[in-house]
This record gives sequence, structure tokens and C-alpha cells, in this order.
Amino acid sequence: MKVFLFLALIVSSYSFAQSGHNHEGEAQKKGDQHGDMHGGDHHGMGGMMMHGGHHKLDKATLKHFFEPLPASIIDEKKHAALIALGKKLYLDPRLSINDTISCNSCHQLTNFGVDSQPTSPGHDGTRGGRNSPTTFNAALHIAQFWDGRAKDVEEQALGPILNPIEMGMPSEEAVVNKLKKIDEYKTLFAEAFKGEKDPIQYKNIGKAIGAFERTLLTPSRFDDYLKGDEKALNDAEKRGLQKFIHMGCANCHNGVAIGGNSYKKIGLVEPYETKDLGRYEVTGLETDKKVFKVPSLRNIAKTGPYFHDGSVATLEQAIEEMAEHQLGREVGPGFVEDVKAFLGSLTSKASK
Repeated sequence: MKVFLFLALIVSSYSFAQSGHNHEGEAQKKGDQHGDMHGGDHHGMGGMMMHGGHHKLDKATLKHFFEPLPASIIDEKKHAALIALGKKLYLDPRLSINDTISCNSCHQLTNFGVDSQPTSPGHDGTRGGRNSPTTFNAALHIAQFWDGRAKDVEEQALGPILNPIEMGMPSEEAVVNKLKKIDEYKTLFAEAFKGEKDPIQYKNIGKAIGAFERTLLTPSRFDDYLKGDEKALNDAEKRGLQKFIHMGCANCHNGVAIGGNSYKKIGLVEPYETKDLGRYEVTGLETDKKVFKVPSLRNIAKTGPYFHDGSVATLEQAIEEMAEHQLGREVGPGFVEDVKAFLGSLTSKASK
């Protein structure tokens, strides 16, 4: 059944992406400066209409693909002590073997939750094999890590601490014993886990960091647009949004996080060269080879380099390569420019 559903998703995505192909080809031939859309049929494109050069998406189409961020996904008042502990742990390099690497080293709060490197150096300078994804809005994802091996942010937070390349701590016991020697943590854990006889436990580290990460939501102008503010996006951004949907990008990058809610093979149509087997290493299923969690596009203009291997430096190149490898399409500069403009509207209105 899983294989059938996976194949059905592939067929659906590719078929949707191919709709309007002839119209777009004609548009390119006519040399329209905005590229790919204007020269074709201006009506009935999946609920999207263009009148007099203006681009309008009806509410039903937007609601089908997207939803705005919720105001909160954790009761910050009720869990204030837990969140405060989690933030301190997130920023504390003492969770690493040599007191040099914290969660924040690779997922910087002042840099949209990333370190802007293809792959991140660990406690001894050795780099991991995958790009460090942003922690911003990550709690909304279907699972954590590129291969989805952790079910939530609480479980994910515990992985890097014991990873020999990342933070390098030898065992859960070693981490707990280290924290128990720090008076401030004795107080903070007792406040966060009232009623527990021995609150400094390894699992509680994950609970605290996860609680903090659940506060890292980043509302954007696109959320304002989804809520009905037509002026929240400019014409180029609206044009890019329309192209984003019409090309089929929104078949994978959708929902509240605009991605992060499904798994797809990289190189779905045109092969993508990578030795990383992705989710296959978790499930052992042949159909999961080179399958990765679809990344969220929130703050994407600020979180390069891109893809699981961090091999793509610019957003423009990422747009071109996704069109080629996932949809089998060659896109022009007008398409890239407009879609990039739309993706810029997903940037946080105020960084955390």
C-alpha cells in the first residue's frame, strides 16, 4: 500500500506540473520579460486568474495548498520555566565533549536557525555529511532530520549531543553527570520539572530544548496575505506565487510550513547525483533510496546553501535545479526572478 501511495503521489505531482506546458512554451517563444506564464491562456489555470497584467489567486486555491502559521503551538506562560531551561541548554556549549559546540553553533538564533555552511563542523572540526537545516518552524514538520529518523523536536534535540562527529558526548550518563555539577542547572531543572525527585535526566534535556524550539515560529508577509491582506505581497511576489503553484512546486511545498510535511525522492524526474541514500538508511525500503524530507521554504531566502548536501549556493540555482530534477522542466530567468520574489515573502517579519 505504501508503494502504491508513493507512486500515486509521483504521478499526481508530475501530471500537475505538466499542465499548461504548451502555454508556457509559447510564452517563452514570445519573449515575455516575466517569463513562462504571460503568453499562454490567461484563464482557468487551477483557480488562478490574470486580468490586465495583475495576478490573483482565489481563496479556495490558496486554502488548498497553504495555511498561515498559528499564533503559538505551545502555552508559553504555562511552560515558561521549561522554555527558559530549553533556551539555556540550546545555547550552552557545555553539552559538548570539549565545551565548544552548542545547538546554536549549527542552528544560530541570530541567523534564521542555520550556520550558512554547506555542512557543519563538529567538536573537533570534522564536518557532518548533511546540511544543518533551520530549527525555525521545525516543530511543525512531519518528523526531524533530512531522513525523518526523529519523530519530533524533543527527540531530535538529543541526537547531536551523543553524535561522535557533532557534540561528541560519550553517553547519556556523562551528559547528566556534567549538568548535575552545575548549580544553575540544579535550580532550573527543579523549576521546570516540579514534582520529579531527580529532574536532571537525559530525556528531560530533550523535552526542554524541544519546548524552546516550539516557540521559534516566524510569521511572514505571506501569512498576512493568506489572512486576507492583498497588499501584503507586491505584484512580482504575487506573480511568483502563481507560477510556483502552476508549475507544481506547491504539490510538495505546501501546508503551514510550506514543506516539511512529506518525503520525496531527489531526482524524481531527472537524476540527481548523490551518494546519500537518504531515508533508505532508516527504513531499508528500496523505494526510499535518495528520498528526503521535503524542506520547509519559510525563511528560505536566508537559509542557504541548499539541499541535503549543501551543494547549491544560491536560491536562483536551487529554483532552477528543483524545476529540472523534480519536474523535468527548464525554466527561464523570468520564472526564477518571480519565484525568488515570492520566496522572499516567506522571510520572518522579525527574526528571533
